[in-house]
Amino acid sequence: MQKYEGYKFGFKESLVGVQFLFVAFGALVLVPLLTGLDANVALFTAGAGTLLFQLITRKNVPPIFLASSFAFIAPISFGVKEWGFAATMGGLVFAGLFYVVLSFIVRVKGESFLHKMLPPVIVGPVIMTIGLILSPAAVNMAMGKNVTAYTQNEAMLVAGVSLVATILVMMLGRGMFRLIPILCGILVGYITSYFFGMIDFAPIMDAPWFKTPAFTAPVFELDPILYMVPIAIAPAIEHIGDMLAISNVTKENFLKNPGLKSTLLGDGVATSFAACFGGPPNTTYSEVTGAVSITKAYNPAIMTWTAITAIVLAFVGKLGAVLSTIPAPVIGGIMLLLFGIIASVGMETLVKHHVDLANPRNMIIVALIFVFAIGGMVLDFGVVSFSGIGLGAIVGIVLNLLLPRAKHYEGY
Repeated sequence: MQKYEGYKFGFKESLVGVQFLFVAFGALVLVPLLTGLDANVALFTAGAGTLLFQLITRKNVPPIFLASSFAFIAPISFGVKEWGFAATMGGLVFAGLFYVVLSFIVRVKGESFLHKMLPPVIVGPVIMTIGLILSPAAVNMAMGKNVTAYTQNEAMLVAGVSLVATILVMMLGRGMFRLIPILCGILVGYITSYFFGMIDFAPIMDAPWFKTPAFTAPVFELDPILYMVPIAIAPAIEHIGDMLAISNVTKENFLKNPGLKSTLLGDGVATSFAACFGGPPNTTYSEVTGAVSITKAYNPAIMTWTAITAIVLAFVGKLGAVLSTIPAPVIGGIMLLLFGIIASVGMETLVKHHVDLANPRNMIIVALIFVFAIGGMVLDFGVVSFSGIGLGAIVGIVLNLLLPRAKHYEGY
């Protein structure tokens, strides 16, 4: 198929659909591996979330796949430590509902309201803080901190091999290979770690072939809800960029039909659904959009097969066991790069939209987002407290609304 012709379901699309899951697989399972969530649950909620998205956008379905969002890695880790797993999932349910609210605002006021409320001067720094806050976790994993089974030098060697493999595939890979650098990095690092005796195969041997994923119901508490909701700002804006990208690839304007009002709604419902089962929030995957561009496979029904494959694999017990045996330095080496890339994407947002940092107003907003989000600031109002990325996002929004417009000033 050389052009977008709408949704046409058939069995001939199944093989390409499986291939697209292969493209998304590395990033999909990394989030649960880093946050302690169940990888099989993440597979299930990614597949089911994609099907929900297709149902909601059925008037003109974009050929995209929804899976684990990197933006929520740090918040999930913090939330589980602070309030427990179930309460964190409750917060994530409301993060998804935030998308739903945005979709209705767009439906009533148009997408220009979204850009006015969340301009690049806010979105860019918030995305940057996500990567910067995560960086110590990547370094600790790469160095094998708090692990006695192997030395720090062994951990860093394995992490270095994983990192180099990922970089080489990103830089030199061709065709579909260029779209799976994470998966390649994991495979090379896994093989390397085997020779250092870091892998215990007993969990794989003991695991059954068929196993129901470890679904967990959410519990709703005010603190994690108010903590998680503002964090959804950055991926919500990222969603717009992803929809623009798939529109450019397919030459079909999905921003107009089905429109952001429907795609944001689909993304939000998928995220809330995932949290209801104990899975990570969903987001549209740019790796899969890249695969669509290369293969010219524009039929959205292909993503239906990708989703079905993910759901089937979620019930394979040995797959989850294999993923659980991946040593931390393997993941840490890849994360050194990916968390830096997240920060770089935020920087690109500022550059691409020509945000003038010689303007005192812009400088104040960016500066305080950084310090409030990264510095460990906590605003405790007794009933509820704000901290981290969410606090940074709130500070940015408030400053953007309150600070008067200022002109470029050469002194900065």
